[in-house]
Amino acid sequence: MAHRPRAEMIAETRAKLVSAARKAFGTVGYAEASMDDFTAAAGLTRGALYHHFGDKEGLLRAVIAEIDGEMSARLAAASEKAPSRWQGFVDECVAYVEMALEPEIQRIVLRDGPAVLGDPSQWPEQGKCIRNMARTLKSLAEEGTIIAVDPEAMAYMINGATLQASLMIANAADPEKASKRAVQALKTMLNGLLVKPSAGL
Repeated sequence: MAHRPRAEMIAETRAKLVSAARKAFGTVGYAEASMDDFTAAAGLTRGALYHHFGDKEGLLRAVIAEIDGEMSARLAAASEKAPSRWQGFVDECVAYVEMALEPEIQRIVLRDGPAVLGDPSQWPEQGKCIRNMARTLKSLAEEGTIIAVDPEAMAYMINGATLQASLMIANAADPEKASKRAVQALKTMLNGLLVKPSAGL
């Protein structure tokens, strides 16, 4: 049997731990997830968790980073399917808010994440999101679709609005109803950026 490269073995171990933790966090929540149980489920030890992620909190960060990457890919796909740059931007913002209805995202990213890791607006992933959004807003202004705005400032405003809407949905007594309210409010807010606002919202 050929000797496997160390980097490949490390990547496999990390992937096993993230997968097992993700399942546990999504099923019973961060607080109730037993490190011994989910490391055993991965065929590993608690020592492997400490070695690769430092502690349970570090593993939560890795799980959220993985989910965030998947969310970003889905949002990009939603934007690419739209008939225009503007509609793609709106669809992406709406899709992000609607993801707050998904049980795994709701529990791990929007409930346990803030409770354990603090304010989501300060997480590393948010910076990339805001930069991408600012570039899109700049392009939309340059092509004359939206009014002239400071793209970075507006990106922070919209990012904050969508994040808070998602947190509202995740913690609502009736998430479905909260989602519909949030999406309508978001569309109304974004419509105000248009040089020629739509009347049919």
